[in-house]
This record gives sequence, structure tokens and C-alpha cells, in this order.
Amino acid sequence: MFYVLKSVTLLTRHLLENVVTHMERIVFQKLVEWKDSATRKPLVLNGARQVGKTWLLEQLGKQYFKKVAYLVCRKNQTLKDVFSLDFDTDRILRALRALSGVDITPGDTLIVLDEVQDIPEAIESLKYFCEEAPEYHIAVAGSLLGISLHRDISYPVGKIDEINVYPLNFDEFLLAKGETEAYKLLKDKDFHTTNLIHEKYTDLLRQYYYVGGMPEAVKVYIETDGLQAVRNIQKAILNGYERDFSKHAPKDQIARIRLVWQTLPSQLFKENKKFIYGSIKHGARAKDFEIAIQWLVDAGLVYKVPLCKEVKLPLKVYEDPSSTPLKISTDAVKLPLKVYEDPSAFKLFTLDLGLLGAMVGTEASQVLVKNDIFSEYKGGMTEQFILEEMKSHGEENIFYHKTDDGTRLEIDFLIQRNGKLLPIEVKAEGNVRANSLSNLLKQTPELHAIRYSMKPYIEQPQMTCYPLYAIQ
Repeated sequence: MFYVLKSVTLLTRHLLENVVTHMERIVFQKLVEWKDSATRKPLVLNGARQVGKTWLLEQLGKQYFKKVAYLVCRKNQTLKDVFSLDFDTDRILRALRALSGVDITPGDTLIVLDEVQDIPEAIESLKYFCEEAPEYHIAVAGSLLGISLHRDISYPVGKIDEINVYPLNFDEFLLAKGETEAYKLLKDKDFHTTNLIHEKYTDLLRQYYYVGGMPEAVKVYIETDGLQAVRNIQKAILNGYERDFSKHAPKDQIARIRLVWQTLPSQLFKENKKFIYGSIKHGARAKDFEIAIQWLVDAGLVYKVPLCKEVKLPLKVYEDPSSTPLKISTDAVKLPLKVYEDPSAFKLFTLDLGLLGAMVGTEASQVLVKNDIFSEYKGGMTEQFILEEMKSHGEENIFYHKTDDGTRLEIDFLIQRNGKLLPIEVKAEGNVRANSLSNLLKQTPELHAIRYSMKPYIEQPQMTCYPLYAIQ
């Protein structure tokens, strides 16, 4: 697969014109599965701007379809008129054939509507394609998609398939760099061998900490080793996000969104990583910034990790001391940790480690050379990395745990996997002393935990210890 990107500097423009780089995205397989599914619905690719949604759809079309009808919705009044008139799918298809110059036929043509946030009615039309023209393959992508959809249209819940697209994770970074064997060792869980080349993985992880996973930044780094070029791209992406605030956010929320966004690193690099409204500005309260935070979450620019108040087996919460048992919903059974969620307490993370580094101005020498980079910023960079990796691997309900009873028990992350609670501790260096996790495991001997640190893989009673680069 070959990745062609928009450039932000003369250097990257030259590279994109003269060099082709192999870029493999693991999420691409999900698109192939969607294409072949007997129960396929119109596809929505969710994700922040510049994470590679357009490229994924272009590659899907090139590799698996005879024809691609690609249409850009941004500043396209003619296309907007097509979807604004009504939702007659036959009429819309005739118009798409005319505008794309492609003879759209079922089964062998991929219809792509890009930058769809500019025509919300195109999203609403997916409901009718699902019901009246399911034989057609239609997929849409766009920046800030989730926000645009909530304002003026009826979102087609239950009538679409959705795939989340994130920046390249560490596995994909290895593949992009041509480190195929290193990738395979991690996927095969050959920890005996990975332990032998621990320093190699550590060096690769240092590179990832600086570059991050934004596709354009990864591409330029691989092709040039140009660290300043990477940083220029990261800054350009950040500037683009801030411009989006003005374009897409409610006018009365723009200033608040900027404040949350700009203070996010300082919140993450505190000893106590809980989001504090007063750190935004003096006297700030939850009601002042709730909408701004949710806007950033919906945009895919920020991940919100809420507090889980209890670390206990899920059904306990449903016990009714009376003789009449509680009725519980299917959703509640699937997501038991949600019932312990405290919506007033949470951590905020950004979407990409490299962008976070650009926001705080980390120096290349600090990341690639210094021995203590993984412990810098009070472990905030490392928690950011682990959170990103979990999201890209499909973990949806991620929490943290902290007591307020004086015991100072704190667990970095808490998830449920295979019907079991899984505490996760993150250590940014080789010092792995952790009173909180030790105390929790003593109190609950039925639990098994995971620890990520800079130490090689080792299996211990009640805990599996993985190096940071081998997230499971």
C-alpha cells in the first residue's frame, strides 16, 4: 500500500512528488471485512483530521474495486444541492454518476464521499441507502464528523457501520519502518527473543515518542530522518486543529475549547493527573467547560478516561437488599464498569503522542538521547502512550481508579477483558515499586494485573509485566 499525503512545507512537497513509501495500516483489514460482509451497511470512518481516513478509502477502492466514484463534499455547492433536495436514492445515484464521471454499478464500485462534514444531509441519506439500495458500497469520511452530525441532522443510528481510525500505533510504526521481524516477534509473543533485543525496541520506542503516529509525520521521518521536518508537520497539524475550532465549534464555546486544549499538557503532566477545572483559569467550574470538553472528545482530539469508584466484581452493584431482585439491561451486563463511573472526575489525553510533544516543545535530543525520557513529565508521556495503544487495539471502556479514604490507592487504568477486571499499572522507567497495586492485589487475590514499564517481560504471581513496547 502506498501513502500519498498533502504537504505542509516545500521539503515535504518535494518528497511527496518524488518518493513513494510503503505504509501499512492494520485497520485496513476491517475495511476489507466490511466490503465482503453479507450484512454490510453504509460505512462511516470516524477519526480526527489527518489520521488517514481518506487514504484508507482510496486504497480500498484501488485494491478491491473495479471503479471508484470519489467526490469531495467540501465547498461543493452542486453536491450539496443533490443531497438537500430529498433522499430519493435513485435520483442521488444518477447525480453521483454524472458528477463523478463513473458508471456506478452495484458490487464493483466504491462510492466515497469525502469531507462529508460540509454536507450533513449526505450523512442522513445513508439511512435510505441502507434501506433502499443496500447493494451499493458507499463510504464516507470527514474531519470533526461527530460534531457536525449532532447539530442539524438525524444521525442514522443502526443504519450504518462505523470504523474508528486512529493515528498509527507502535505496531504500525514498526511496519512503516520496515521492522517486520520486530513486529512479528511482538505479535507472536516471543518474549524470550524480545528480551534479548530489549535495547533495540527501546530505541524504536524513543523514536515513536518523538514522531508519534500522524501518518504525514511518520512518512517524512521514514523518508528523511528529518526531525525538524517532523516537528514542522506536527505544528502544522496543531494549527489546523485550532483553525477548526473557529470553523466548526459553537461561537460561544471557541474560547473555552482553546483554553482546555492549550492547558491539556499541563494537566497531564501533574503528579495528580485528574483534570482540574481550576487549572484552566482561576475560579473555573465544571459547568463552564463541560460543553467545550465534550466538543473536543466528539472531535476525536481528546480521550476522556473517567474515574471508576470501585474495583469489584460487576454484579455486586445490582444486589437489592429487598426481596425483589433488580432488573438489569443487556447493555449494563456488557459494560459493568460503567455503573461505577464518577462523571465528575476524569483524566484527559490527546490523540497523539507526537502532537503532545510538539505542544510542549520536547527537544529531539531530550527524547532520542537522554536516558530519562520515559520518566520525564511525571510519567504523563508514558500514560499517554499506553492510552493511545489501548484505544487503537479496540479497548473502548477505559477507566482509572483512586480512593478518597486516605489510603491513597491509585490504579492508572482499569478495564474489563474476557469477563474479568484488569488493573493496569504504568511505570515510565525501570523502578517498578508500586504500593497501590501491591495493596490492591493483597486485598483481592482473585485479581490478575498488568504492569507496563521499561523492564523486560516477566511473569509474576498475580501480575504479568510487559515492556512498554509490547502492549497487549
